[in-house]
Amino acid sequence: MDTRTQLLDAAEELFAERGYNGTSIRAVTNLAGANLAAVGYHFGSKAELLAAVARRVIEPINNAQREGLDRLLGRTAEPTVAELVEAFTGPMFDGMPAGDERSVRRSRLLVTILGDPADEVRNWMGPVEDAVRDRYLEAFRRALPELPIEELWFRIKGVLAVTTVDRLEPQGDAARRWAVTFLAAALSAPPTAPD
Repeated sequence: MDTRTQLLDAAEELFAERGYNGTSIRAVTNLAGANLAAVGYHFGSKAELLAAVARRVIEPINNAQREGLDRLLGRTAEPTVAELVEAFTGPMFDGMPAGDERSVRRSRLLVTILGDPADEVRNWMGPVEDAVRDRYLEAFRRALPELPIEELWFRIKGVLAVTTVDRLEPQGDAARRWAVTFLAAALSAPPTAPD
């Protein structure tokens, strides 16, 4: 295995366990069995290392989400909320199968990314991830026109959170159906009344 891959594997494990601020470059290089300068050489910085780790985990999921949305919109111009939830969450269930240790670690990493307040964790996304997010946001907005965009985005982040947390303690094959039913209902709830 090459040094770059060893660094990515070590960083994925440590970021998932300790978060961004709790993971030092020294800890990553020690676990990877690499020279301290290797992170700088291969990635430039700790923040870029995190971005590479996140993209390695997210890229196949994003690709499957994009393809799922393309298929769905090819079948119907007005998909239901449940169909959109399935297209959005299905790749997370498929890409992180129940009972797989690597999937649990990757799910833990996603939970960390969702909850870590560090700016470096919040700013790793690039144009590819933004494009998938924006397409889903627009599709959900068309399906749920009564929701203010800020509330819709908040609910979509909840979809991500529920799906990634389920992968930590998977409930078996039924969990996917339960999640789609629950999340479609949560997304479809009436807008929150203003104060």
